[in-house]
Parts: sequence; structure tokens; C-alpha cells
Amino acid sequence: MRRGIGLRAAQAALLAALFGFWHLMTVPGLVPPFLFADDQQAAFFFGEPVKVLQRIWAWFVSDADIYRHLGITLLETVLAFAIGAASGLATGLWLALAPTASAILEPYVKAANSMPRIILAPIFAVWFGLGVGSKVALGVTLVFFIVFFNVYQGVKEVSPVVLANARMLGASRRQLLRHVYLPSATSWVFSSLHTSVGMAFVGAVVGEYLGSAQGVGYLILQAEGTFDINTVMAGIVVLTAFALLLDAVVGFAERRLMRWQPRSGETEKL
Repeated sequence: MRRGIGLRAAQAALLAALFGFWHLMTVPGLVPPFLFADDQQAAFFFGEPVKVLQRIWAWFVSDADIYRHLGITLLETVLAFAIGAASGLATGLWLALAPTASAILEPYVKAANSMPRIILAPIFAVWFGLGVGSKVALGVTLVFFIVFFNVYQGVKEVSPVVLANARMLGASRRQLLRHVYLPSATSWVFSSLHTSVGMAFVGAVVGEYLGSAQGVGYLILQAEGTFDINTVMAGIVVLTAFALLLDAVVGFAERRLMRWQPRSGETEKL
């Protein structure tokens, strides 16, 4: 308990130190002259943390005009995350348990994964329009392969001894899937989900950059057009905070579903 409180305090202190350093670097007269030609350039390039926080306060409290945009971005992110994770899980299980299909589709899966999928954003905009659909489609392509390869590898690494024992006890194919394959792949799945949260946000925001009239990515794009670096930084902070929140939800689900797995501290004690 004390270790957890101390860890949180250290993390908060580090965050405060970073904001303090950021603030000092943008205060006129404190920036080394060899870095910038004048005192205003540091604030122009990096923004000012006080003004960034003021912009966030205006978005959420005084003006309260970000909720519609944030709702759209979160909807796109959650849909991309859910669809990409579910399809990656199902496809990974299928190909891991179907060697013939895996051998046939392997070069196509590798080719699709090697493609820089960001370039698909304009195509999705043509196919699905400039609404939520094109952003979700882009996010799904980013999330799918992360989950797919982790599930595929997790199922492939099931212990043959465990499989042989389960078959000896008369386990059916469905029972093997439920009691052997899925538990083996669970840790791999959650590991991929933590990475996929950020990729789902990337798909949503990049899609909003390329064509949208709403969303946090749209607000950032508008701010970039007017060289409003403080609003750009505010948008980045907001997106980061909600990405961490969604990652915390995934972590909570992981702890609930994987109670059987010993934690790192418990493992060290053993």
C-alpha cells in the first residue's frame, strides 16, 4: 500500500517537474539565447503550459464547447477498438487452429500488414464518406493486426503437454478452445489491447485530419491553420488523457478476468 502511494507520488512529482520545466523554458528572459533568436520563439514553437491549461478549462468549463467534438472522437475510437479487437481475436483463433487456411492466407496477411495503412484513409473517405464510418474503418485496420498476431502467437504457443493431457481426459474441440486455447492466449490478447488503444485514437484523429467537420482532430487541424500552438497542445493533452483513461479500463478488465495469474510482486515473493 505504502509502495503504491509512494509510486503515485513520484509519478505526480515527475509530471509537475515536466510542466515546470516547460513553463520555465517559455518564460521571457530565461531561454538560452543560442536556442532561439528571441524570447517569444520558444512559446511560439512549444506553447505555454498556463495558456494550454486555460484552453482546456475553456473547452470543458467556461465555454463547454468541446463535448460534441470529444464525443465524436471517442465514439470513433471505441468502435474502431471494439471491432478491430473482436475481428483480430476471431481471425487469430481461426487461423491458429486451421493450419491449411493459415498456410494459404499467410502471404496475404503479411502483405496487408506490411502496407502503410494510413494511406488507406483517403480511400476510406471515398468509400464511407467523411463521417464516422471512414474513421472507424481506418482505426480497425490499425487495431486488427496488433490483436491478430498476438492471438495467433498465443494459441500457437499452447503447451503440447497440456493439450495432450486435455485430449486424454476426453476434452472436445469446444472444450479445448474454452479451457486451453483461450486462457493461453488471454495474456497475449490484453498485451495487444493496451497497444491497440493508442492505435484506435490514431485512426480516429488521422481520419479527422484528412476530412471532417467535427472531432478533436478537427479542432487541432483548425488551430494548426492559425498557428495556435496552445490549442494544438491542449488537444494533444486531452487526447492523451482519454487514451490513458481507456487504457485504464482495459487494465481493469484484465485484472478482473486474469485473477488466476500471479502479479509481479507475488511472483517475486515466490
